[in-house]
Amino acid sequence: MDDELLTIGAFAARARLSAKALRLYDRLGLLAPAQVDEVSGYRYYRADQIERARLVALLRQLDMPLARIAEVVEASDGAAAAARLDAYWAGVEARVAGQRTLAEYLRGRLSGRSSEMYGKFVVETVDVPEQVVISEARHVLAGELPAWIGASLGRLESAAPACGGITAPPFVVYHSEVSMESDGPAESCVPVADEAAARAWAEERGRGWETKVRVQPAQRLAFTRITKAQVAHPQILAAFEAVEEWIAREGLEQTGPCREVYFADWEAAGAQDPVCDVAVPVR
Repeated sequence: MDDELLTIGAFAARARLSAKALRLYDRLGLLAPAQVDEVSGYRYYRADQIERARLVALLRQLDMPLARIAEVVEASDGAAAAARLDAYWAGVEARVAGQRTLAEYLRGRLSGRSSEMYGKFVVETVDVPEQVVISEARHVLAGELPAWIGASLGRLESAAPACGGITAPPFVVYHSEVSMESDGPAESCVPVADEAAARAWAEERGRGWETKVRVQPAQRLAFTRITKAQVAHPQILAAFEAVEEWIAREGLEQTGPCREVYFADWEAAGAQDPVCDVAVPVR
């Protein structure tokens, strides 16, 4: 046997990986043996594979999925590998930041400070006239929601000129809960001027998007205005709950599903700029 080849046990000890992990990484294409005995099936590794094995082990300590590890170790050079690591870690930090915010929100609820949180929101009412809307509905989970809202409203706004033009801010209606476990559905809506033109457009082109045209009756909305930063989950939950608490306190009745009304340019807005009304129909 070549002196440069190590048995799987010896290699595992030097690489600080278990033999079981080495077999798994071989199946996933992360770290193949230098040689496999055709008769016995024994695996042998070269000493120069130790560095790659140790890199895999270190990346695993970051809780990096094996598929992402493969992207790092197969990168064309060190700079590309570092860039892929940076991209993964940025995602981790964003997730942890979201979890930290959620923990703070839950801490407030569990400690009985909900009223203190709700007090930060000013709730008002507004009367909205009857509207013709073109809409697109989808069952979507919370993680998919931001991308879908942007894409669906973009499609509807592009279609609006053929329907007489936009007459009021677009909004998203939640017909059932949207969370990590519940998928709604949610419905993106754009008010337009010409019902006949909208129905003609939907008949011609809307089917591929599952677009519908409907007349939204006049209604009164209880709402609170929030900033771009507050739109993020779970901050927005506190806004919805503040509106619901105000409705109950005022002796009003909720008459329809809650919604988010987007009245500002999302891309141009800063984190503290008002962009959205969290609203609930009432009577």
